[in-house]
Amino acid sequence: MNPKEPLVDSSESSQPSGVADPPNQGSVALEAVTAERDRLAEEKNDLTDRLLRRQAEFDNFRRRAEREKADVLEYANTETVRAILPILDDFERALKVECTGKEYARGMELIYQRLLDGLKKLGLEPISAKGLKFDPNVHHAVDMVETDEVEDHTVLDEYQQGYNFRGRPLRPAMVKVAVKKQ
Repeated sequence: MNPKEPLVDSSESSQPSGVADPPNQGSVALEAVTAERDRLAEEKNDLTDRLLRRQAEFDNFRRRAEREKADVLEYANTETVRAILPILDDFERALKVECTGKEYARGMELIYQRLLDGLKKLGLEPISAKGLKFDPNVHHAVDMVETDEVEDHTVLDEYQQGYNFRGRPLRPAMVKVAVKKQ
């Protein structure tokens, strides 16, 4: 018996008796495992590279979005100012002209109307108050008067106009409210 040959029990062999083991079966299995390991390592490297690229893309996107947001905030009021500039011009012209009281008053009314129209185009909406039921969401009661002439919690007078801007409350109307006499 050769000392370099392993002892193999023929009853434990997976090959039927009489069939010899292929001489390179161990090396073929080793090559298959090595090839699988190399493939998995390459796949891992590919996935790691893709992950790093995606992280870099995301960081670039985040920085770009922050820069764009800063630009928007810096120039957000541009359209508002642009809409009000013609009214500023009208006021300057009105201040330079010498005219009588009625002409001056009419000029101021025109400028006021132009300003209001410009702000309405931007989304400003006046809040109705006088004669309506008091609503704490859109009215701010600064005065209460006891009376039996109108229904309880009715707005009698408006001290300062309230406004909504694009559907959201901007400033509540300051109002006088009726309360029942006791």
